[in-house]
Amino acid sequence: MHPAFSVIFFTVASGIGYGLLAVIGVFIAAGWLPMTPELGIAGLGFGFVTVVAGLLSSTFHLGHPERAWRALTQWRSSWLSREGVAAVVTFGPLGLFAYGWIYLGGRSETLVAAALLTALGAVVTVFCTGMIYRTLKTIHQWHNAWTLPNYLMMGLAGGAVWLAAIVAALGHDATAVAWLAAVSLALAWAGKVGYWRLIDTTNHPSTPESATGLGRFGRLSKFEGPHTSANYLMKEMGFQVARKHAAKLRRYAHVVGFGAPLVLVAAGAMTGGAGAAFALVPAALAATLGLAIERWLFFAEANHVVTLYYGAKVA
Repeated sequence: MHPAFSVIFFTVASGIGYGLLAVIGVFIAAGWLPMTPELGIAGLGFGFVTVVAGLLSSTFHLGHPERAWRALTQWRSSWLSREGVAAVVTFGPLGLFAYGWIYLGGRSETLVAAALLTALGAVVTVFCTGMIYRTLKTIHQWHNAWTLPNYLMMGLAGGAVWLAAIVAALGHDATAVAWLAAVSLALAWAGKVGYWRLIDTTNHPSTPESATGLGRFGRLSKFEGPHTSANYLMKEMGFQVARKHAAKLRRYAHVVGFGAPLVLVAAGAMTGGAGAAFALVPAALAATLGLAIERWLFFAEANHVVTLYYGAKVA
């Protein structure tokens, strides 16, 4: 599939933003973070900005961005629509959460409820994002058991790393959040390794023979292409990345997106105090870059079954 920048930015930014909102909601409800106004502004503000930036960027891939609001009406049958509805609904408790924390400044049952509802809305939104790809049966690299857990774990990891960096940068103790970030990074890394192993060793059950219905005559070979030049389908759904380039980018994702952030986060957790920011801030930046590389590969390595009609042997 063609890795459009707008969709890559959307999935990375919204994943990190909603992951941060989920973690901060749970930690505040549990009383594990100081309720200082500056932390509320920085934490909730960063989460809100990244989410909004991601949602806006997702409309740039549309032919008519001004009609994007119509997607919200199809929530009964479309995971894309459910994602949009969940994203909008989450802004309600998020606003109440921010008001109670930043302006009222006191801990109350209402604030705890708003924090938990914000966390729940964030998780549901990322769940819907993952399901958009998980339910596409025509793309084997997405329609598998690894896609949804990977979206959830990478959102959690990105959000936890950034929250740990923000907490430490403001001079607070980020030990608990940093350890959560370390565990979630390790789980996300393991999930990605499992995902890559799956797509490297399996293919879509459809073949040129089954796709054309001519399998009873034996193996097929393309005599002539259906088009004399590239068309929309081949540009968007037949995008191919060279195996050697994919392998190189995977190594970058392993090192930049998972290995280096995990080491830095663990160092920040063991250091504690304000000095932890010198490890946690670079960890957050590296993890974001690594997630962008991983997400580019997620799209670039996906093959739609329509490519079987254009000469592909497997999808």
